[in-house]
Amino acid sequence: MHVPDGFIDAPVSIAAGVAAAGAVAISLRGARRELDERTAPLAGLVAAFIFAVQMLNFPVAAGTSGHLLGGALAAILVGPYTGVLCVSVVLLMQGILFADGGLTALGVNVSVMGVVTVVVAYAIFRGLLKVLPPTRRSVTAAAFTGALLSVPAAATAFTAIYAVGGTTDVPVGKVFTAMVGVHVLIGIGEAAITAATVGAVLAVRPDLVHGARGLTVPLKLRVAGELVDAPAAAPAAVPAPAAARSNRTVWATGLVTALVLAGFVSFYASASPDGLEKVAADKGIDQKVEEHAAAGSPLADYSVKDVTDARLSGGLAGVIGVGVTVVVGTGIFWTVRRRRAQDPAATPTATPVA
Repeated sequence: MHVPDGFIDAPVSIAAGVAAAGAVAISLRGARRELDERTAPLAGLVAAFIFAVQMLNFPVAAGTSGHLLGGALAAILVGPYTGVLCVSVVLLMQGILFADGGLTALGVNVSVMGVVTVVVAYAIFRGLLKVLPPTRRSVTAAAFTGALLSVPAAATAFTAIYAVGGTTDVPVGKVFTAMVGVHVLIGIGEAAITAATVGAVLAVRPDLVHGARGLTVPLKLRVAGELVDAPAAAPAAVPAPAAARSNRTVWATGLVTALVLAGFVSFYASASPDGLEKVAADKGIDQKVEEHAAAGSPLADYSVKDVTDARLSGGLAGVIGVGVTVVVGTGIFWTVRRRRAQDPAATPTATPVA
């Protein structure tokens, strides 16, 4: 759903840019409360993983494909504020290096793909956890539902922006019907990827899943015929070197997975246009699309310039993209983490519960 330059007029694009900048500023402050010595490197990895999986377009209908948006996944794994920053980093790297998503439309893309997906998915996720049993299965189910609904919500947000600042004269009702219809199908793929990833992390390191913290039910004891909370057991001490090795193992596994997905599996992704591209072509939204300012980039269109072998060119571009995203993302999140340590107003993150 990367909006290119020319779909939305300049005034609305500027307004969306201001709104996106405000959301990022708020997220930078909010992320100080979410990031600690464990989640800061994980957040950079989440951004790189989202970048990699977004290269894997999957077919959803005849001649149409979809890809992960990633807002729900990021919010549940590392928190909603950090999640907005993760998706924003991905969109920035894609726009500057790979000519994917217009530069003048960056504010629109951050607002739609970063802010709307995170807010909708995390609100639904937290709401479901309040009524579901506090189990890992409930976390996975809530993640699935939040991710599923976040995609048509993003499609609706784009339609609203188009209704105000669209550069072509296409009835908004037709755009809405087409966008939401195809993105409901894409949402199923988004939900499956999100639930599978969250479930995989829960299975090995539930303490690293932001959305799974504080879900255990206190043990009850019957005393004099009444149920009372049992005294909390002291957590077993984990040697620092062992904990560090465990974190490095998770980080290395995630990075290798992202590199394999972007560098190898992406070659087999669907070549069909994604939901927005298909709707734009069918409805005529793309009549005034503009050439990307970074069209001359050596990595434009996810291929390396002057490398003639398509498999090698795309694979190298994917690996470079993952590498740059994880470096930039980790640098940003470690900087935010250090600011948190220096800010007495930033409250500590809640203790994770396995």
